[in-house]
Amino acid sequence: MSPAPSAPAAAGHLPPVPRVEGPLALHVVYPGPGDAVDARDSSFLLGSTGTGDAELTINGQPVSVAPNGAWLAWVALPPDSVMRFDIVARTPRDSARLAYDVPRAPRPPAYAAALWIDTTSIAPRGRVWLRPGDELPLRVRASEGAALSLHLPGGATIPLTADRRPDDVPAGIRAFDRDTLNLRRAPVADRYTGSVPAVWIGDPGPVVGADTAEHADTAVALLQAVRGSDTVRVRWPVRLGLLDTLPVVVRFDDDTARRGTTDSLTIGRALPGGTYTWFFPTGTRVAVLGRINNDLHVRLSDAAAAWVPAGDAQPEPRGTPRPRAVVGSITATPREGWITLRIPCGDRAPFRVSAAESTLTLHIFGAAGDVDWIRYGPADSLLRRITWHQAAADEVEIAVSLARPVWGWRTRWEGNDLLLDVRRPPAIDRGAPFKGLLIVVDPGHPPIGATGPTGFRERDANLGVGLQLRTMLEAAGARVLMTRTTDSSVDLLARTQLAERAGAELLISIHNNALPDGVNPFTNNGTSVFYNHSPSVPLARAVDSALVAQFGVRDLGIGRGDLALVRPTWMPAILTEGLYMIVPEQEAALRSPEGQRLYAQGVFDGVERFLRETAQR
Repeated sequence: MSPAPSAPAAAGHLPPVPRVEGPLALHVVYPGPGDAVDARDSSFLLGSTGTGDAELTINGQPVSVAPNGAWLAWVALPPDSVMRFDIVARTPRDSARLAYDVPRAPRPPAYAAALWIDTTSIAPRGRVWLRPGDELPLRVRASEGAALSLHLPGGATIPLTADRRPDDVPAGIRAFDRDTLNLRRAPVADRYTGSVPAVWIGDPGPVVGADTAEHADTAVALLQAVRGSDTVRVRWPVRLGLLDTLPVVVRFDDDTARRGTTDSLTIGRALPGGTYTWFFPTGTRVAVLGRINNDLHVRLSDAAAAWVPAGDAQPEPRGTPRPRAVVGSITATPREGWITLRIPCGDRAPFRVSAAESTLTLHIFGAAGDVDWIRYGPADSLLRRITWHQAAADEVEIAVSLARPVWGWRTRWEGNDLLLDVRRPPAIDRGAPFKGLLIVVDPGHPPIGATGPTGFRERDANLGVGLQLRTMLEAAGARVLMTRTTDSSVDLLARTQLAERAGAELLISIHNNALPDGVNPFTNNGTSVFYNHSPSVPLARAVDSALVAQFGVRDLGIGRGDLALVRPTWMPAILTEGLYMIVPEQEAALRSPEGQRLYAQGVFDGVERFLRETAQR
């Protein structure tokens, strides 16, 4: 049976959920086939009964059913590795029962033996390279109260100590759970840690470049656990090599196949597997400090280092000296849409740009300053001053002070000169703030994306909102570029490149949210807006406030996120998470043209407020 039409929603209220009455059709959307739940004691299930007049229980506990048959349940998790949920639905006409099995995500194994070492927990493992004199942290799980030690090939013994810190809180809980009680974890007693000196253990091959040789196990290290009269020994599955005393210098290139499908940037992290912290252009040269499997440790300066993908590092000839840049005299050249700073470096040194309210700071690593002149060229209303100082023995900082808040910037190499383009804020008409602006609207996904209880896909909701937003923006005088207008898959890089190459003034990515396992969706749903760079904060705040006013849902606030769609620096960029696909009332709103219009209106109102406030500065 078709749903009954719903009345239009007023601002501050979601459209009512339409009533659906029909045959009982019990269905679970999440966890779906192949999904393993990773949660401690409780998590959520969602799906549909197919009709709004059904009563539902899961493991005997009642679950609310929305008028369209959608349901969302917060349930206790059975202790088994494969959890069974008894799902029962009844209507005045029919009943259905489903025995639904869901596996748990793999957990550290429990051992019945009196003394044990968990070989799967040993870290690091694989291939490792260190400099002479360096140390390598070693972590392992083993029986509580055991005496653990590492026995190296040369006969040295390294004691390991018990690591009694509280158990780790999953990243999803830290990011999305508002209940601080869930951040508490009891200390664990089966973790051990130690520090291993740099010694040869086998042969890991060359630290960079192809390795086609076969390497025999010429040496092994053994982990030993002792408790009472019991002893257990296992091999540490690692090949550890030492770097030559000559520096190993590499040059970054993320497109060695020359396909032209990359962004010509090598990402840098503060630790292996960590969040993106640096973005090094192709050609940047650094010295190698070490490597763990596919993560290469590189020197930025005497006091700074980064981890980068080893596959992006191309070796320079043996004996190439460690890179050392010399920053020379700076020249500023005003242009129509930006100001270009030319900074001679003598070598393609690693660098990082950061933004404050009206200042851009360029931090050049592995560099000495010899800035004899700073030439401004003709007077420019945007550029106030350029200053520099030697921040450390081999680190140079250049500060660019502006007369207006930072709008955007970009960098590129021209030979060994670093060019920093500082974008001019657009001219905004206070009476018609959208007039002439180029705005990129990105309906997020596909691929992937969340799915609601009735099977409605986030990709479809995002597209519906994006198309309505385009109509509103164009009616207000803006020029709009859509990253997609159909149910088509678009690569993340292609979306950001479209905005950057077109010179868009703003980038707005439309999304709707879900939650990781173990986070209660009834207490953690609402509206949020994400940014990455500080110039986007005012836009994020304005849009978040306007969306909350339209929806009348909980305000989760703005947040900084390491998200591809908000990393561009040439324009303010935000990613909206307007509603939660997994909440029945919010999924129903996103299904309806009225709910999509409310979402688009909230974004429109927030952007308009941001532009008007910008025009007054």
